[in-house]
Amino acid sequence: MMTLSQGQPSASGGFRVDVSRGQRIGRVSSEWFSRPEDERYLNLPDLHDAVLGRAERAQARTSESRAIRVEASSNNPERLALMVPGRDEPVAPTHWSFGQLCTLVGAPTSYLRQLPAALSGINLQHGLLSHRAELVKTLEADDGRVELRAVTGPDYGRIWDHELVAAVMKIAGNGTGDTRWKVPGVLDWSTMTHNPFVDVTNDTTTLYASDRDVFLFLVDDTNPIEAGRLPDGSPDLYFRGFYCWNSEVGSKTLGIASFYLRAVCMNRNLWGVENFEEITIRHSKFAGQRFAHEAAPALTSFANSSPAPFVAGIKAARERIVARTDEDRESFLRKGGFSKSDTTKIIETALGEENRKPESIFDFVQGITALARTKLHQDARLELEGKAKRLMERAI
Repeated sequence: MMTLSQGQPSASGGFRVDVSRGQRIGRVSSEWFSRPEDERYLNLPDLHDAVLGRAERAQARTSESRAIRVEASSNNPERLALMVPGRDEPVAPTHWSFGQLCTLVGAPTSYLRQLPAALSGINLQHGLLSHRAELVKTLEADDGRVELRAVTGPDYGRIWDHELVAAVMKIAGNGTGDTRWKVPGVLDWSTMTHNPFVDVTNDTTTLYASDRDVFLFLVDDTNPIEAGRLPDGSPDLYFRGFYCWNSEVGSKTLGIASFYLRAVCMNRNLWGVENFEEITIRHSKFAGQRFAHEAAPALTSFANSSPAPFVAGIKAARERIVARTDEDRESFLRKGGFSKSDTTKIIETALGEENRKPESIFDFVQGITALARTKLHQDARLELEGKAKRLMERAI
């Protein structure tokens, strides 16, 4: 039977899971490793206040590129400033916006960074005077010191970071437990249980914001979903999760990824991931409308949707028998585009995963995803995971 589990955590303080199945995704772990203390937030309201505050202190304007003046101060030969039409005081580029400005006018960023400010300014001024697009869009922030946060083309469609955080708060509240969506718990490797009840600290949080972007990862890990049984007869438990990201200054697209997973470890790797889906929106001219009409509703729809279709898909894949002999297994995989070497490895891996040779589509998918985890190169791993996903879709 495939059911939605309403069970309570085990006596050890968590739900027993099998992370040898599905994909391992390291995107959240990469964020976790790279974020300094001042980019970590313990709840969504604090994160929202921070990114909303900087948006309220910012001003966007479109100017003729030839009307922008580049100045280098003799008092600080390493510092450039811009005089932007409509603002009396000079605007200091950040490291990020300086690179954007160089790219916009076709100047070599790394080379100009090494030059004295006066020489770098001459090159940038020439680029602005000869800029064929004629118009640029700037984002300036006044926080005691006027900074240039971003320089983009005139058709850049800005989606503010606080808009994404606000959309998440509509479904997740404070992100720490006042709704079913929360910062994830932690997998205990010694007992193979995922404990959803851990304190949100700088070490465990998955809510991040820098001067360039935001990244949020939340799960519904107190309401496990049972989708069949493991070989030992225990339930195969999943949780729902999603992460999303944005950059209002143009360093990233906006994106939302939703999935089912079995656990999150202390390093914030996602284990046992199934049904990974992702949408992205480039910051083009109508990005704001697309966010309002596509991304935000998609996030709400996933948060409120029933996991029944996912459970039904797992059930269909388990019941869809496609091979009963070694010849059938080899033929099935070779017709699916797998090499002879990978075919042998998939069958051997599935045998190790399930303690029997693969017969159903689900068996083969587990073998393929397990083999994918052994691939060192991302392209090879993604290719195998893509084939596994297409097999699952065939079963539904």
